[in-house]
Amino acid sequence: MSSPAPTSPLDRAGLRPRVDKALAAFLAAQRTRLLSIDPALTDVADALEAFVLRGGKRLRPAFAYWGYRGAGGPDGDEVVAAVSALELVQASALIHDDLMDRSDTRRGEPSVHRRFAARHAAAGWHGAADAFGENAAVLLGDLALVWSDELLHTSGVAGADLARARPAFDEMRTEVTVGQYLDVLTSVTGDTSLARAGKVARYKSAKYTVERPLLLGAALAGAPAALSAAYSAFGLPLGEAFQLRDDVLGVFGDPELTGKPAGDDLRESKRTYLIAAACEAVPEAGRAEIERGLGDPALDEADVTRLREIITSSGALRRTEARIAALTEEALAALAAADLDPEARSVLLELADAATRRAV
Repeated sequence: MSSPAPTSPLDRAGLRPRVDKALAAFLAAQRTRLLSIDPALTDVADALEAFVLRGGKRLRPAFAYWGYRGAGGPDGDEVVAAVSALELVQASALIHDDLMDRSDTRRGEPSVHRRFAARHAAAGWHGAADAFGENAAVLLGDLALVWSDELLHTSGVAGADLARARPAFDEMRTEVTVGQYLDVLTSVTGDTSLARAGKVARYKSAKYTVERPLLLGAALAGAPAALSAAYSAFGLPLGEAFQLRDDVLGVFGDPELTGKPAGDDLRESKRTYLIAAACEAVPEAGRAEIERGLGDPALDEADVTRLREIITSSGALRRTEARIAALTEEALAALAAADLDPEARSVLLELADAATRRAV
């Protein structure tokens, strides 16, 4: 009796469990390495294994893998290990993002800086528990980024293929880091323009979620320039649509599904496209109310509900949904015009739908 077809595009070619397996093997080897330095590094190994292996959709490896297959690259465990390096870039970004936003949770569990603050408090160590947790999160995020490079170049992929892929991987890591800085800068300057919100979304998330993974896969396969250009035309608008969906969930999402408290983007002063559109549309009094609420960690449920009402009545939610739809249409038109493997095209279509509807 045949097995049922996978219900998620992330499971095509058995990809998600294969990525998990590659990450688990790599992290197990790193644990041995850390403990050979000092047994106290057990906490570091435990935290990174928990963060990387328990949760995560593996969306970026999926785009990279199917970008590779779309360019005619053959399946192999080596390429799966190579694209799994993207999960360590993602871990680094999320650990640092949670620290900068002072987020208490990630995927329904304590964020890394909160985990280490609790470890300090439980052990009764000297100094401030919160400061220890923050320092640990900086270092663990850095370590995840270092390890992303190590996993890529020890994946077993041929040296010539890695050499072609390195520019895309390096550019991606620069873009996400400076995009994060622009996000922090925007929060303190109070810039609520749509242009600034779009640029932050593009560099902080959109490019490294879809476009750069696709280009990494294309480079690993030795894709022609025309296909790489088609991947960019598909990946950049789709990545922006993905980020706009994330922005909507950050204000209107169900905590049971997002793993974060309702309205957390408001408390963290996220000046997203959604917020920029609301500020552009509401009268001065409404804009002032939004500004007062943004970045206030004491916002309660009633405050969040009030800000949601202002955003919805301004038409910003409707406008953001329309923008998601337009960007997705642009991305799908680019994919339809691309010359690539039919199976890969089919999976990329499913991934696009899942990413923008947030079904993965």
